[in-house]
Amino acid sequence: MSLKILQLSKKPPFPLKDGESIAISYLSKALAELGCEMTLLTMATSKHPVSKEDIVGQCTQYKEIRIVEVDTQIKIWDAILNLFKNESYHISRFISNRYKKELKQLLQEEEFDILQLETLYLAPYLPTIRKYSNAKICMRSHNIEHEIWERIAQNNRNPIKKLYLKYLARKLKKYEIKNLNKYDLLISVSERDLKKLRALGYKKEGFTSPIGINLSRYDASESKNTLCDICFIGALDWMPNVEGLMWFFEKVWPTLSLRNPGLKFHIAGRNIGSNIKAFASDNVIIHGEVNNAINFINTYEVMIVPLFSGSGTRVKILEGMSLGKTIVTTSIGKEGIEVQHGKHLLVADTPIDFISHIETLLGDDNFRNNLSRNAKIFVQEHYDHLDNAQSLLENYQLLV
Repeated sequence: MSLKILQLSKKPPFPLKDGESIAISYLSKALAELGCEMTLLTMATSKHPVSKEDIVGQCTQYKEIRIVEVDTQIKIWDAILNLFKNESYHISRFISNRYKKELKQLLQEEEFDILQLETLYLAPYLPTIRKYSNAKICMRSHNIEHEIWERIAQNNRNPIKKLYLKYLARKLKKYEIKNLNKYDLLISVSERDLKKLRALGYKKEGFTSPIGINLSRYDASESKNTLCDICFIGALDWMPNVEGLMWFFEKVWPTLSLRNPGLKFHIAGRNIGSNIKAFASDNVIIHGEVNNAINFINTYEVMIVPLFSGSGTRVKILEGMSLGKTIVTTSIGKEGIEVQHGKHLLVADTPIDFISHIETLLGDDNFRNNLSRNAKIFVQEHYDHLDNAQSLLENYQLLV
């Protein structure tokens, strides 16, 4: 049974430079390979700009792509006014009359079986969907959105900023809970997230569909002349990444670099701020935004993911594991990925553990190779995009 699926997203599925874009792209390609007719309505923003010419040649899985430019930039005056409103400022930035108009037109022109909303930020368009379509609405929850901001607030040391972030998180949580039972199917990326959403009040059909990886793109055999250095890659305009990297520089790197004077730390990511650039030295190499994340990860033996906020699944960890990289991350970093510490990767929540685990990986080739091998096997068994899409498609067919 072939299905017509309309995918709604707040960012384009190309270029493949962050977890959300990868998640959107790989699932849509897999569903198309399985016979679904895919249509995309995406936002293009100043943070994630894209033109139709850029995306059409790269995203051939779609029968049609429509792009709407939406201004989602944070504006101080709007943020102040929002203090006196009930709506979530996080959500309100993604409400666009132009996007709503394009959605209405698309739903009037064509009938779909499934409308797949990529993240909570598409929930404001539920009334338009219900009014102009009989399709089943499926929310693909990449994260528990308010949980990210609760954790950011908890970790913030500025009392005024902490108070404001807690306020934003409360309003986002209220919105997330209010909309939970408005979907026909809720798709979470991990069992942990689905259990949490049920505890928050979700009562309808729910299904876990892990973020799939197109394993054919991740060839660890291309990893020639790898350097026994450490690396970090991630969007550095995303607060949890900045927070984690600054913690690493303040708490871990001074001792680690002193004990290992030849060790180099390589950092890649878009929009690197001056606070991180200030750490650049002979041993801290700032690469900026790289054209090919896979080539970057493949160059180094050890990858660190120091994450203390965030929610959902870290796609960069899955990418690193699929390339056989040995990873040191936090308990929150590995959250939602059913890996074992010491078998697939290493978990460290303190500076001492980070230093100890990195030194172990750099000094023990056998242990590092075993970890590498187990990591690749784990991703192959649990995160193949076609396998995961097949299970999701079967649930869609039952729903329809």
